[in-house]
Amino acid sequence: MSADDPKTPLLPIDDRAEPSSSSPFSLKSLVTLKTLYVLLGPILCAIICLFVKFDGTVSSRSMLAVLAWVFSWWLTEAVPMPITSIAPLFLFPLFGISSADTVAHSYMDDVITLVLGSFILVLAVERYNIHRRLALNITSRFCGEPVNPPLLLLGICATTFFVSMWMHNVASAVMMMPVATGILHRLPTGPIQSTHVRSFCRAVILGVTYAAPIGGMSTLTGTGVNLILAAMYKGSSPEADSIGFNTWFFFGFPLAVSIFFALWAILCLLYLRRGSSQALAPYLDRAHLKRELDLLGPMAFAEKMVLAVFGMMIALWMTRSITEDIPGWGALFHGRAGDGTVSVLMATLLFIIPNKKQKGEALMDWNECKKLPWGIILLLGAGFAIADGVQSSGLANVLSGTLDFLEAVPYLAIAPAVCLVSAIITEFITSNDATATLVLPLLIQMAKTMHVHPLLLMVPGAIGSQLAFMLPTATPSNVVGFMTGHIDIPNMVKTGIPLKIAGIVILSILMPTLGTFVFGTNHGVQ
Repeated sequence: MSADDPKTPLLPIDDRAEPSSSSPFSLKSLVTLKTLYVLLGPILCAIICLFVKFDGTVSSRSMLAVLAWVFSWWLTEAVPMPITSIAPLFLFPLFGISSADTVAHSYMDDVITLVLGSFILVLAVERYNIHRRLALNITSRFCGEPVNPPLLLLGICATTFFVSMWMHNVASAVMMMPVATGILHRLPTGPIQSTHVRSFCRAVILGVTYAAPIGGMSTLTGTGVNLILAAMYKGSSPEADSIGFNTWFFFGFPLAVSIFFALWAILCLLYLRRGSSQALAPYLDRAHLKRELDLLGPMAFAEKMVLAVFGMMIALWMTRSITEDIPGWGALFHGRAGDGTVSVLMATLLFIIPNKKQKGEALMDWNECKKLPWGIILLLGAGFAIADGVQSSGLANVLSGTLDFLEAVPYLAIAPAVCLVSAIITEFITSNDATATLVLPLLIQMAKTMHVHPLLLMVPGAIGSQLAFMLPTATPSNVVGFMTGHIDIPNMVKTGIPLKIAGIVILSILMPTLGTFVFGTNHGVQ
């Protein structure tokens, strides 16, 4: 047969069947560490259901078993975190904790729509390179002539802090790290790199790495933990005023700024020694930053419109509910329009406003939304579902009964301890959101036992889960900095320990003072 004959097979056929070099099925191939981790969840669940006895309903014991299953998979990452996050959708109905409809509602809360809309705007910012233009504009103003290393470091870190206020901290770290490394590329590398230059490189990378999560503390949308806190508080205290964007900003921004300046001071003390300016002057100046800015060209129509939509969203968030005397525009809708409504509305505008350069096309294309972090969104939904399940199953009452000894403990002693424990746990769970989801329901019951306002413990627990500064695996934003090769684990530990301590001290001071005023937590405090 010729090769052109249509009957000729595309691949050669050998009638002789060769024995397989390896068996298609091997029991040994199934016995792996990952398989054991996968089985750990159901095994823990079965042990609790069969052998654990405590005062409470059957559903409360079932809820504890489900928590053991879900958190074991989260901690070991035996199953991808987004898949683990949808486990409540089948586990809760299976164990009779709540119906499938009730659980599904947790995955489309107002907070979830807030995240969806915010992330779509972040994608628009990325698409038009607005973050890079903003970073170069701000940083070039801090460079100084001759170069002033502490001031330049402040500019880079402050830019990251500002960007992270409006975007997720991981996205902010990913956006800002190329800007930081682009500045460092001007510096010598290898054997000719001086100690001053090496230390400055470490300070810049550590600054961007840590400024991202610190900036995220400022706003309700800056990090998933803040959103989880707001949703769990709303679920546990439905009669109380929910934590809106404005309320959190009045507390979160002063807290974050204080921790930010602590970060800058620590980096300057540890890495910017005398002589740094002279060592950097031959390689780094304001002209380099201006050249990069000129390469971007003038701001296009699309960039201006995205910035305008972003500005409108922030303004509407800030003015939805102002004070008790000045209700804000939200009063026009009788409180039915939340921050999520604003977020989705502004995101919708991006798919309506035409792009001048590309006729017939809008500023955003739906294909861009494939990049949305659905894993984070599902994790938020799982957190809300678990918080509701702990309440509805009766497990909350059981946990509350085991914490009676805390009634005699003064708040000023336990709040720093809560923050410290949460900050230590988050170093090993690798997800701030998972840490908050684990800790916050327990803190709600602790607050009830101590007869204090829930936020007096929930806020320290939530902020503590974001103080993940010591290990590369503690949070994804740490991995972004570690992968640059400029820093190692000893650098992170040396910087992270004092920064973590500073964060706990600052929070312990601000929560009983500013927090009492902003959140109105003075009612019921012993």
